[in-house]
Amino acid sequence: MYNPLTALLGIFSHDIGIDLGTANTLVTVRGRGIVIDEPSVVAIDKVSKKILAIGSEAKRMVGRTPANIVAIRPLKDGVISDFEVTERMLHYFIRSVHTRFGLGFPRPRVVIGIPSGVTEVEKRAVHDAAMNAGARAVFLVDEPMAAAIGSGLPVMEPHGCMIVDIGGGTTEVAVIALGGVVVSTSIRVAGDAMDQEIIAYARQVHNMLIGERMAEEIKLEAGSAYPAEEEEDTIELRGRDLATGLPKSVEVSTVELRDALSGSIGAIVEAVRSTIEITPPELVADLMYRGIALTGGGALLRGLDRRLAQETKFPVYVAEDPLGSVVRGTAEMLEETEMLAKVQASLTARKPPR
Repeated sequence: MYNPLTALLGIFSHDIGIDLGTANTLVTVRGRGIVIDEPSVVAIDKVSKKILAIGSEAKRMVGRTPANIVAIRPLKDGVISDFEVTERMLHYFIRSVHTRFGLGFPRPRVVIGIPSGVTEVEKRAVHDAAMNAGARAVFLVDEPMAAAIGSGLPVMEPHGCMIVDIGGGTTEVAVIALGGVVVSTSIRVAGDAMDQEIIAYARQVHNMLIGERMAEEIKLEAGSAYPAEEEEDTIELRGRDLATGLPKSVEVSTVELRDALSGSIGAIVEAVRSTIEITPPELVADLMYRGIALTGGGALLRGLDRRLAQETKFPVYVAEDPLGSVVRGTAEMLEETEMLAKVQASLTARKPPR
């Protein structure tokens, strides 16, 4: 039903799309594009409970804080693990947008991408956190659907398309047609699990302790999922010797790192294959022609597209902007209210994912 007041508020408010990720939070403003791309990290004074830093500044503090300061990630495996801190982080991002563009009223509508595997309780936590942070209305949408829209896939057509969104905490696999998710799989194995595998490898093979930042750097620089055509490289791993407690560095090859990451990569491959197995045959035929789109930070892991193509026998490609696909999808839904309504109806009607 048309509401003149709602329409008027929509003209003047800075409506916001948010990719509330385990590793990074991206915020887009209607008509202005992506305005915030910050790590989902908050630094807090444990005594006063005062927030000292949010985003990039807080991430630089990870592993380097004194006893009275803690740098935490309030989201774990794609869902809220610390409601109060998440609410304050969202409030900071929403206030930053309105401060930057000069309007504090009316409050914005907010579209948030969430993992397809979250429970109703977890959905309510995200909704309430955003409302308490200053939103006028909150719309929750599946991350794989938002990623597909942001990647330019024809999600409203009667043809199947497949998206694999590999974030920090979760990997979302979905087959989409006619504006809805037909089948999906959500596993809590993604970029963070890869970092932990590198940390475990350093401990078990080289008897050394490395931090999460070092593990992430190694993964980005030398991690791979498939043998490279060019010559394999080596990289320096730096940490603390567990035997002596002194600094230690070792040279590791990309072959070793690929073996270290095999557990996570295998879980992602299996999630894709199991999703294909339950996909209706008519849509499988579409996927053989259209291929599989990879999005999220994990899509940038070298050779992952070739590994998935080998395992599934489908064409696999990395989306044009894998890191920003979800938030761009939320922005498009803000512009097209009919699409948003259809996506929300599909989310409400369908069964929980595997």
